[in-house]
Amino acid sequence: MIWGHLSSILGSAVDDQRLLRNPMKMKNSVKPPRAIDSKAQAWSREVVDAVRAGLQDRYQIAVDLGIGLGLRQGEAFGLVEEDFDFTAGIVHVRRQLRWDIKGRPYFSLPKRRKTREVPLPANLALRARAHFCRFPSTSCTLPWRNPEAPTTALEERQRKPNTVDLILTSSHGNRIYYRTWNDRSWKRALAAAGLIKPVGEKVRHDGNRIRRVPRYAAPREDMFHVLRHTYASVQLEAGESVVSLSKRLGHSTPKVALDHYAHFMPGAGQRGLAAMEAWLWDPSRPKVPEKSLRAWIAPRIPSNMQVKGIASQGADMSLTDMSALLPFVVLMTLLASIYASALPSRCRATCVDSTAPRAVPAPRSS
Repeated sequence: MIWGHLSSILGSAVDDQRLLRNPMKMKNSVKPPRAIDSKAQAWSREVVDAVRAGLQDRYQIAVDLGIGLGLRQGEAFGLVEEDFDFTAGIVHVRRQLRWDIKGRPYFSLPKRRKTREVPLPANLALRARAHFCRFPSTSCTLPWRNPEAPTTALEERQRKPNTVDLILTSSHGNRIYYRTWNDRSWKRALAAAGLIKPVGEKVRHDGNRIRRVPRYAAPREDMFHVLRHTYASVQLEAGESVVSLSKRLGHSTPKVALDHYAHFMPGAGQRGLAAMEAWLWDPSRPKVPEKSLRAWIAPRIPSNMQVKGIASQGADMSLTDMSALLPFVVLMTLLASIYASALPSRCRATCVDSTAPRAVPAPRSS
């Protein structure tokens, strides 16, 4: 991230003719650092429930939207009631609420300018309906794409303000500013769940009153985006395909989902191994069921060719013959195992006893 910002700054200097070239883009002068291979982390259900309980009632639906739909924070803050199609069971992700560097809000398309449809779980639909009834939506009018005042007719059409009824608003009925929400709501919920601890306090002046508010330093892995990772982990562990998950998350390609969430896939690598085992299977070999007698006895048979031959003949028999010879095969196997393990010690005992003089029993007294 720092590399990208510095390269952009130097690129602007080149455009302003302050520099002749951008050293960050020279192949032989400076090389970018290697990206750290970090795996996305997901929360357990207990942690999600604890954080949700630590939020105000009007904000608990935000956790449900992140977990149940895999939304980004701006997409959740930009949802309206019309985006929920309860009949078709889908949610239309059409916009996100953003803020520029000057703190001015505006609406825009989701990341990479891609709208999408996400399946709506039935239980999430019930929670959404309950939220709509308890906390009515609030009308909000914001410019589109850019909060700057338009200078041309084209920009005026492109930045025409949109009026929507947001389902997530502050207690004062305003749109949510993500920084204030993160500091005063989200981090407090993390602290209530025991995930973070206060690192200090901040003094606030509210008129004639002085308030001391605790400050928290939450790691990036515990911010709102972890709900999106948890959604992906639940989907993959349930067997959902990477292609479908990538479409629901709004990724540009399925490769993005593989790079971030491949470690969430159960049995990764084992399916390919099983497929090659089936491909290289010898048809002439009898297929032994996993729970058959031969599969159970084979690892337990000692290295005795005669015993192995008996077990092999018994495994090739029919089920009726096998049931009749089952006691005999088990008995022979056990005897062979005992005999093979005890044979060396008996031989040594015999050799030692043959060289030692035998003790003569003492005569009995009358």
